[in-house]
Amino acid sequence: MKTMSCRDLGGPCDLEHRGDNADEIIKAQDRHLKEAEQAGDATHQEARDAMKSRWRHPRRSMGWYRDTKAAFERLPEA
Repeated sequence: MKTMSCRDLGGPCDLEHRGDNADEIIKAQDRHLKEAEQAGDATHQEARDAMKSRWRHPRRSMGWYRDTKAAFERLPEA
């Protein structure tokens, strides 16, 4: 299990996401940003917009995805 924060994934806060692989953490970040947006948290809006854009344009966002997976792999096990 490894840990990445909202900030590590391009967000504005230090909420930690834990997962066995990068995909679990990316999905947790997506849920976190969606919940923040629904709660009216404007500080997360820019990150939420970027995440929505990545899901809509997967080919263009593969660089972010590969970088995130590589960053996850470099992390120590928690």
